[in-house]
Amino acid sequence: MLYIAFLRGVNVPGRSVKMERLRGLFTEMGLASVRSYIQSGNVFFETDETDETDETGRAALATRIGDHLADALGYHVAVCLRTVPELEALIALDPFKDVTVTADMRCCVVFTTERIDPDLALPLLSPKKDMEIIGSTEHDAFVVWYLINGKAPAAKGFQEAVLGRDATTRFFHTVVKILAAAEKGAA
Repeated sequence: MLYIAFLRGVNVPGRSVKMERLRGLFTEMGLASVRSYIQSGNVFFETDETDETDETGRAALATRIGDHLADALGYHVAVCLRTVPELEALIALDPFKDVTVTADMRCCVVFTTERIDPDLALPLLSPKKDMEIIGSTEHDAFVVWYLINGKAPAAKGFQEAVLGRDATTRFFHTVVKILAAAEKGAA
């Protein structure tokens, strides 16, 4: 099974790790075909520990990876595991098709470790009006960031309160590139 690990808190201020070291940490756990994509904590790997339908096994694998990274790096790293078919389905939703994007907006996917409340009333605008959750799947939220004075909103506060602390954000166009890189390596 090919997984993409979206990691939170890697290569942010005060938490720097070289991708070579990060790949080595995944290899130490017996994971195969380990590759990384850009410096923001996206790691591809293969394992036969679990399959696409084994949610309990996937959660245990994510916990094992997170624990190993925390031991090696000295800080908590949330691990959001997705498969290629899951990313393909997410991108096929075309969640931002009805959004007229301007220069002061960013279209983002928030990957979560916990299920998103299915009763969440969407769209949901933050009190600061700097982010809006426009849609979601069980574990992924589609969020529009509104830049204020050129600055992106912080995940702390609104986003963490609604979607959980152990989540990580990627721009939608980056998710498309990550999928292409994962598929290229799997070929």
